[in-house]
Amino acid sequence: MTAARRSWLFVPGADEAAHAAAARSGADVIVLELEDFTPPELRSRARQLSAKAFALWRGRGAAAAVRINPFETCGAEDLAGIARPDVLMMSKVDSPEQVRRLEAAAPVGVELVPNVESARGLLRIGDIAAASGRISALLVASEDMVADLGTQRSRSGAELAYVRSRFLVECRAAGVEAIDCPYTFSDTKGAVADARYARQLGYRMKSLVDPAHAKAINAVFTPSRAELTRARRIVAAFDRARAAGRDRARVGGALIEVPIYAAAKRLLASVARS
Repeated sequence: MTAARRSWLFVPGADEAAHAAAARSGADVIVLELEDFTPPELRSRARQLSAKAFALWRGRGAAAAVRINPFETCGAEDLAGIARPDVLMMSKVDSPEQVRRLEAAAPVGVELVPNVESARGLLRIGDIAAASGRISALLVASEDMVADLGTQRSRSGAELAYVRSRFLVECRAAGVEAIDCPYTFSDTKGAVADARYARQLGYRMKSLVDPAHAKAINAVFTPSRAELTRARRIVAAFDRARAAGRDRARVGGALIEVPIYAAAKRLLASVARS
């Protein structure tokens, strides 16, 4: 999993105009969506278009991903009919058994990213994440999760607050990356606010469904110059304090202890890798 996978854009599988728009969007990962965005009668065509779409997206510097349906429906046909992706996602995963079956059928070396879309799946994150060493991340859904909870989607996202917080904690505990749910409204201002909320929770990656939001979301998940400057000050001040035999330092009136120092070093390292 690379450091620069801030935005994961879902694209209708059979819509070539959407594939081209996605390539221009600036999204870090583009996902050929074979589930709800592609009507059943168009899935065969979407699979045939996968090689062309993947080549287009890779040519623009994006990782090429695909989301297949569960094997309980037409997932096997999806997997057999597509070109080799960089990342293989599966919708509606709520058990480790689904992951093990996906791993057995997936091309060797392709990353797996199960999508969790139900309360049952949320309660089994640890088991799902442990089911395959090829899992690099998990993604939490919005619309299907809201439907499963019996509530309604809102711009504020209040109905998913607990889900998003718990999902992140579970993924961190399992040692896999967490991809936040998409903001499914068209306004960029709301998308940015939602992305900032996700980053405040601790997310480093977010999914989206509108290519117009990609650059704005990337900006939210890219450390600012001020953040990097502060991180460098923290590391330097703490290193000086340790060299002088002290266990903490002060930067701008804030007390710097080991966890803050470690977080600053991680931030700087993540930028160096990207």
